[in-house]
Amino acid sequence: MTESHIPHFRSKRDFEEYRKAAEEKWHELWNGSRTVVSVGVGSSSLAKGAAKVLREFEKHAGSDLVARKTGVDGADWSEVQVRVKRPNAPAVVYHHVTTDDVPTILAGKADDLILGVEGDAAYDGIQPISGLPFYKYQQRIVLANVGVIDPDSFEESVAVGAYSALYKALFEMSDEEVIAEMTAANLRGRGGAGFPAGIKWESGRKARVTPKFVVCNSHEGEPNVYKDRRIHEGDPHRILEGILVACVACGAERGYNYVGGEYPLAIKRFRRAVEDAERAGLIGKDIMGSGRDVAFRMRTGGGAYVCGEGSAMMYSIMGVRGQPRTKPPRSVEEGLWKRPTVANNTETLSNVRDIILKGGEWYSQFGTEKSKGTKLMTVQGPMNTMGLVEVPMGITLGTLVNEVWGGTRDGYTFKGIQTGGVSAGPLTPEYFDRPVDFDSLTDAGGMLGSGGFVVFDESVCAVDFARYLTAFNRVESCSKCVPCSLGNPALVEILDRIRLGRGSASDLPLIERTSKHIIELSLCGLGQVAPEPLLGMLQKFPEEFRRHAVDHVCDAGVCPMASDSVTVSLAAD
Repeated sequence: MTESHIPHFRSKRDFEEYRKAAEEKWHELWNGSRTVVSVGVGSSSLAKGAAKVLREFEKHAGSDLVARKTGVDGADWSEVQVRVKRPNAPAVVYHHVTTDDVPTILAGKADDLILGVEGDAAYDGIQPISGLPFYKYQQRIVLANVGVIDPDSFEESVAVGAYSALYKALFEMSDEEVIAEMTAANLRGRGGAGFPAGIKWESGRKARVTPKFVVCNSHEGEPNVYKDRRIHEGDPHRILEGILVACVACGAERGYNYVGGEYPLAIKRFRRAVEDAERAGLIGKDIMGSGRDVAFRMRTGGGAYVCGEGSAMMYSIMGVRGQPRTKPPRSVEEGLWKRPTVANNTETLSNVRDIILKGGEWYSQFGTEKSKGTKLMTVQGPMNTMGLVEVPMGITLGTLVNEVWGGTRDGYTFKGIQTGGVSAGPLTPEYFDRPVDFDSLTDAGGMLGSGGFVVFDESVCAVDFARYLTAFNRVESCSKCVPCSLGNPALVEILDRIRLGRGSASDLPLIERTSKHIIELSLCGLGQVAPEPLLGMLQKFPEEFRRHAVDHVCDAGVCPMASDSVTVSLAAD
């Protein structure tokens, strides 16, 4: 779709007319006489030449062909992915596309690159991609339009439902009814804490101090989590709409989105969405003639992992050093500039549109009794079909590993899966029958967290991997409290001593004792969970730690055991 002029919606009728026209144009695009080629362009596919592939298709664009970009749909293992929708036929999905493949794809002769057809039925002998394990288990709510719309197109976003929930919250529902739907959905925070969003919104609405704020926490600082980045890159208006609905329901005068500065494409596309929404009058004074005013600001962080913690994030937004503070008071009592502030994760707010449009009861049909809805999950490691997925809460760990992510590639033997980002321990195959939700992994030493997993195989040394995870938390500590700032470096020193072949049996209980002090005495969530990956590795692979500390042997051959010919800096990460 070619982006037309974005009008300023001075009344709800203006928005209704624009939405109707956008829907008609969207229908015409997919049901007209032209071939539509959609190339998934995101931070992951750009590294594989997606921009060049798009430009090559654009050379052939004309009266009979449209070439357009979309976000990437999460199937990182298949990039560069291209969808070709010919008249009167479902879209054919091609994978591993390069610029050399463009002529053969347009000629319909690239059968070896076909991944499947969209939809649930086969077409012309081609099987639907919905039957592939990577897609079969997914229930795409947040990702429904990622890989479908052009993320830079305001018109396409509105055509598929953007700002319909904001419209409903402004003109068809009271603030109390909006929050009632959020409460009925039992949407728990997707950043890892799992606190019910409806309760948080209600607390914000009842706060009498003004002004009030809503903050979207989009700061992903862990090395294996990229779900929020993909939403920004693929459907930024969904995030913005969730923030604006929260502002309306809570009576907040301003919304913020705090994004990590290491996401340049996500920042670029989200800023474009904000600019378009401002032009349309969806941000600012008297939104769509409703009499409601909501201002909005975007803030970028400098990459400090600790700024993902709520209070540290708010300090960073205010322009001061991001460090956690003691609680209470909670942010809904004293947040930004000591005013009531409702803070939610990106994925949490991205669910708002469907909950408001379809109802909390509809949303609660997905997931488990205590963990409703879907969850975005990411994986790294030697997997066959690696990428981002959106699956119902309660899917088993074994289904995720062996089917959705395709199991380990040839030549690799599964050893464990690191859960909870850098905030929990690993799980081994004996836990494959466990449901993946907020509660079911905890007693096994794992955690859902924000949904980031790392699969590691037998070539990975548990001690060396534990050292990496512990060193990450050591570097990312804000150094405000002693247990975290000194305890985590002490753990790294112990692990380095063991890895260098200079450890002893007494180092193992020392690790446990030091970890206990860090967990119990640290100020914020970073320190309170920092030793958990190490403790989990020690619990699941005790023999490896004993072999290192007592026998001075690394069976994986990874650790730099003591030798006259080896010099290792203990300070190096």
